[in-house]
Amino acid sequence: QVQPVESGGGLVQAGESLRLSCAASGSLFSISAMGWYRQAPGKQREQVAGIRSDGSTNYADSVKGRFTISRDNAKKTVYLQMNSLKPEDTAVYYCRRRTGNYDVWGQGTQVTVSS
Repeated sequence: QVQPVESGGGLVQAGESLRLSCAASGSLFSISAMGWYRQAPGKQREQVAGIRSDGSTNYADSVKGRFTISRDNAKKTVYLQMNSLKPEDTAVYYCRRRTGNYDVWGQGTQVTVSS
């Protein structure tokens, strides 16, 4: 019922890096599937990366080789390491937690990449 909380967004120049964090709470984090999504103004929300409870991952083609998703179950936290950022990565980034039929989103954190 409690939203995960994103942090780490900011304004950077093209080519630089950021690491986003998503802090969850409560029980059953270790069996939760976690995902990062982004939404730019006027565009639909899209999935950037996902990580399952077994540690397997998936990425959007647009970020493969540049972004890495990881999780720390002891800290109940998921990370998104974002390298070689491009202006087209500019968006609000959201964290999503799924545990069985439970589905909850964070409030989002802004990432802006300048030329």
